[in-house]
Amino acid sequence: MKKILIALQFLTIFPVKIKSIKEEEFGKSLLYFPIVGALIGIVLALALFVLDFLPNLIKCSLILIISIVISGGIHLEGFSDTCDGLYGGRCKEEILDIMRDSHIGAIGAIGLVCILLLKLSLFLSIPKEILWRSLILMCLFSRWVQVLVCYISKYARKEGKAKYFVEYASRKEFLISSLFTLAAFLFLLKIEGIVLFFISLLPIWVFITYVKKKIDGVTGDTIGATSEIAEVSILFFIISLRYVHINFFLPS
Repeated sequence: MKKILIALQFLTIFPVKIKSIKEEEFGKSLLYFPIVGALIGIVLALALFVLDFLPNLIKCSLILIISIVISGGIHLEGFSDTCDGLYGGRCKEEILDIMRDSHIGAIGAIGLVCILLLKLSLFLSIPKEILWRSLILMCLFSRWVQVLVCYISKYARKEGKAKYFVEYASRKEFLISSLFTLAAFLFLLKIEGIVLFFISLLPIWVFITYVKKKIDGVTGDTIGATSEIAEVSILFFIISLRYVHINFFLPS
């Protein structure tokens, strides 16, 4: 029970405050990241149905806002810090220093605007009958990606909020969370969901490879940035597979 509460504390704004957490419990809580992601996705899907009487643009804008509020915008903050750091830093130390700066730079602000506009555009482009499933998979996949990044990476700083998630990520948490995630994709979209899952991993692999090359590891900011990229990746490939006329799950 404590481990899922840790996941809720770090992934949502829900009023969960666990003061005493052992270092290894951070890693073990990763098992529940996709579950928390699925719960967030279900909340968004329910909100989608409740707001169905509104025009599509307003409805999708509200869904986007709700998704930001539930997570506290923490992953968007990581995305903007990562944009600033990777653009402005010439070496590992400079990049990490820029990421730690509490002020947002021009590139970070531009990155935020771009990713929010892209996400909203993708919401608007996905047919109504598949959007609710897309929201669940988007949230589930992006939180599982955090588990993946923690498991395959090392921490780039000596200290930091995400340090123990990365250092104590074990094979058990990774495998079980992966099976849960794949099962959810299979349940919601059948075999096409498995295709979507693996295709959506490609941008994640490219981004993580680039980040590791630049700072020799990951930070909390880059993990958050990867989560945002994962959300866009899922939505983008749902649309892309439809418009390249692949016999996929979306109606033409």
